[in-house]
Amino acid sequence: MTKTSSHPEVAELLARLSEARRGGGAEETRLEQVRRYRELLAECPTFTPALLELGRLLQLTDEPGKEPEQFLAEIQALLEQAVQVSGREANTVVELGYFLDTLCGAPQEALRLYEEGAASALETLEDAWAGLLRGWVHEGSQASLDKALRLAELAEKLFPDSGRLQGVVHDARQAAGRRPGEGSGRTD
Repeated sequence: MTKTSSHPEVAELLARLSEARRGGGAEETRLEQVRRYRELLAECPTFTPALLELGRLLQLTDEPGKEPEQFLAEIQALLEQAVQVSGREANTVVELGYFLDTLCGAPQEALRLYEEGAASALETLEDAWAGLLRGWVHEGSQASLDKALRLAELAEKLFPDSGRLQGVVHDARQAAGRRPGEGSGRTD
């Protein structure tokens, strides 16, 4: 028995997202964009980029026949859904915080979201920097080691207690301390 997928393929989702993005500016064009985003989300309600983009677009669009409270409720529901389906990724949490702060007058709730988003973004940054340092040390060129040393200094300032970064910072300094052509120090 062959199983058919009711969920669009990634390429189709990206094409439809690109199509939904087309336009902007004039109110009638934004209304058409809103329609395309809603169609996409009707088929794939967990597509985070579309949730975020529709939430942002609705903040700029006056939809005939809708009261401001309806708009705010719809935007908040879209952004909260984006937060949930993204696993509380930093950008979605911050977007919801910004909405609550600027349009809903809920600065205390927004502050909690900004803090959560900042902490999540810092964790991602720490992981990315550890990867960059490892990659540049592995590359071993003078240019890559110079980049690694500059990043190592910044990493130590921003993440002084990071066990994840301490090892790769040490490796970067050790690798940069070798003169070009000295090799890895191994005796195979």
